[in-house]
Amino acid sequence: MKNTTGHYLYGRRAVIEALNAGREIEKIFVQYGASGDAIEEIRMKARQSNVACAIADKMKFNDMERRIPLERGSSQGVIALTTMIDYLDLFDLLDAGLSGMPNPLIIALDEINDPHNVGAIARSAECAGASGMIIPTENSAPITPATFKSAAGAMEFLPVSKVDSLVVALRNCKAAGYEIIGTDGSAELNYTEMGIFSAPTILVIGSEGKGMRPAIRKECTKLIRIPMHGNVESLNASAAASIILFERVRQASL
Repeated sequence: MKNTTGHYLYGRRAVIEALNAGREIEKIFVQYGASGDAIEEIRMKARQSNVACAIADKMKFNDMERRIPLERGSSQGVIALTTMIDYLDLFDLLDAGLSGMPNPLIIALDEINDPHNVGAIARSAECAGASGMIIPTENSAPITPATFKSAAGAMEFLPVSKVDSLVVALRNCKAAGYEIIGTDGSAELNYTEMGIFSAPTILVIGSEGKGMRPAIRKECTKLIRIPMHGNVESLNASAAASIILFERVRQASL
């Protein structure tokens, strides 16, 4: 039996062999309760290869098997998502942004866990002329077929850099001459105020539930807010990203 389908590998031995061969893997999903020497070997090799390895509860894992689709149990409790894009080195992404336009904007995602949201943000970013996107390895949705579908073609044009630590990446961005702008509902600065995007910018979008992590907030040189007038306290991450991205487009056209 061939242990591949689309961009997924499944089965304990197939995933171990892929790791041994140095195949580019985005993320490994292990079903909750799966155990044994092969599972431990997968976890160890994933750590050595800096591949995210997540535990999925049985309901989520069974749903993943159905969507791929796989026959129940054929995965042996292990599914690996292979890399779907060629990631760009962070410094290459930053340099390309600076060489491409006077005040480039790159969007950075802090713990966005829904692949559909990642795709929707990528779509807005590409349409708004962003130079690229930064995503962290840990606690972030992988680039999946669902991401590509939500992006509606944007993933083919938007450069993406994958980093081990977003905190370290933002420090490197500042050293390269970029301002770090974060979104925060309690910020004093309104997103429509002129001059916000007057320098090379990294726009950080935090998760829907928690927003930016405190460690990420500390790295920001500016914090901006989108005023809320209803009973709901915050927008979906992709909606917030789109609003801010196109406000930058509006300001640049004045």
